[in-house]
Amino acid sequence: MKLFTGATALVTGASSNLGAAIARRLADEGAHVVMVDIAGEAVSAAVQEIAAGGGSATALTCDLSRPDGWKDVRAWGGGVPVSLFVHSACPPRQEADTVASVSEEAFDAMLAVNLRSGFFLARDIGQTMADHGIAGCMLFITSLHEATPRNLPHYSSAKAGVTMIVKELARHYGPRGIRVNALAPGAIPGGGFKPDAGFDRLIGRIPLRRPGRADEIAATAAALLSNDLTPYVTGATLRVDGGLDLFNWIEASEA
Repeated sequence: MKLFTGATALVTGASSNLGAAIARRLADEGAHVVMVDIAGEAVSAAVQEIAAGGGSATALTCDLSRPDGWKDVRAWGGGVPVSLFVHSACPPRQEADTVASVSEEAFDAMLAVNLRSGFFLARDIGQTMADHGIAGCMLFITSLHEATPRNLPHYSSAKAGVTMIVKELARHYGPRGIRVNALAPGAIPGGGFKPDAGFDRLIGRIPLRRPGRADEIAATAAALLSNDLTPYVTGATLRVDGGLDLFNWIEASEA
């Protein structure tokens, strides 16, 4: 049986890499997926890919760095209740945006997408779930850098904030049967993670001795969103990293 037959899911950052992989997995499991992204052509192409595979999806172009961006998402379908919400949207992570050089604009956009839009979307969706008696599930994509600095202060700070938002939402909505969790990927090439000259050394520090794949993250996301598979898990952040976080794997940088 498919896990989410008849469900409606909303996935942000759904045009590529982890967001796209999670959207595909939810569609494969029977959900209709509303795919939200700032890249209109890319998210439309992702919807077409799902349709070609027999799934059901809708594209929605939206800029979540804008103060009212999250309201544009909720205006879709007149506030149609969803039972699955995944917040994967995140501005591109530029390695040059260090403590010494990150701009105010980049800092503000990172926090606006990850924290502000993520929180207000989740709160609105959670309240709609509660009003309709839906025991829904929400999932935020965070990072190992929620607890380990990386000389990308806006990114690490935003992801640390996401972890606390998850805990606050889980505590608030738990009595209504609504679960809220986070997933922290490890070394997953694509999206914001671009392998560089030190990639082989990084792989050597992963106990499973290989990078992860987007479809592996999507499989874990589906499990966390399923009330059949993880019914008693809420307020948790699951690391999906091949064991990378078992070691002190960040090297100091003077950049």
